[in-house]
Amino acid sequence: MFPGFLCRNFFKKKLMWYYNWRTNAIIYISNFSTGVKRVYINIDGINIFYKKEGQGKKVLFLHGWGGNSNSFLPVFNALSKEFEVYAIDFPGFGRSDFPDGDWDVTRYMEITYKFLEKLGLEKVSIIAHSFGGRVAIMLAALHPEVVDKLVLVNSAGLIPKRGWKYYYRVYRFKLIKSILLLLGKKDAVEKLYERYGSKDYKEAGRLRGTFVKVINQDLRVYLKKIKAPTLLIWGDKDRETPIEFAKIMEKEIPDAGLVVFENAGHFSYLERLNDFIIIVSYFLR
Repeated sequence: MFPGFLCRNFFKKKLMWYYNWRTNAIIYISNFSTGVKRVYINIDGINIFYKKEGQGKKVLFLHGWGGNSNSFLPVFNALSKEFEVYAIDFPGFGRSDFPDGDWDVTRYMEITYKFLEKLGLEKVSIIAHSFGGRVAIMLAALHPEVVDKLVLVNSAGLIPKRGWKYYYRVYRFKLIKSILLLLGKKDAVEKLYERYGSKDYKEAGRLRGTFVKVINQDLRVYLKKIKAPTLLIWGDKDRETPIEFAKIMEKEIPDAGLVVFENAGHFSYLERLNDFIIIVSYFLR
C-alpha cells in the first residue's frame, strides 16, 4: 500500500536531505503568491466563495470548523506551484452565505459534490482538516469516482466513547434549557450556554443547531467504503481529535497510511508546515 511505503521509507530515509533545500524554497514562494482567482458560485440558492490558483492535477482544500478558505493558506500557496488548487468557504463560514437551516455532514457533503460538478472537476485530490475531514470521508465513500487521493489531517468524524457523566450533563442541560424557555427567560438560556457549552458551541452562533447535528454524526461506517489512497497526518498531542481516531481510520480505510508528528496538536499541518508540504506534495504526485 503506497501510503504505508511513504510513512516507513520515504519519510525516514529521504526526508532529511530533501528538507535541506526544499523547505526554504517552499516558505519563500508561499509568501509571494500571485494570480489567485477569487470567485462566488451559487449552488442551491447559496452563494459559496472559493479561490483557485495554479495548473496541474486538481486539489481541493476543505477547512475545519470555524475556519475558512485561508485556513490552509501557506499550503495552498506552496502546492499551487505544482497543482491546480481550490479552497472553499463552507456555507456559514468565511465569505459564503449561511446554510438554509440546520445542516448535517450529509448536506455539506452534497453541496461539496455539487460544487465539483458545477466546476466540471471530474477527479480531485482532497486535503481536509478536522470538520472538513468529515465531509471528505463521506464524499470519498459515496462518490469514489470523483476522489483521486485523500489527505485527512487531524480529521473529525468518529464519536468517542462517552460515559454516564457525559449523558447526565447533556440531559440536565436540555431539561434546564426547556424549563427556562417555557418561562421566557432567554437571557438565562444564554448564560446556560456559557456554563455548559463547549468553546465551539458557544462561538457557533447561528450555526449551533448545525454544530450539534455535525458532531453527533458518526462516520465510522463510511471508512471501509473509501477506495482512494488515503494519507492520514496527525499530531500526537491533539486533544480535539485524539490520535486514537487516526489509528481507527488507518485500520478501517482499506488503503491508508499514517504519519504522526510528535509534539504537535490539532493544527499539526501548521505546527510542522515544512514537513507537511513536502510529504503531501510527494503523495499527491
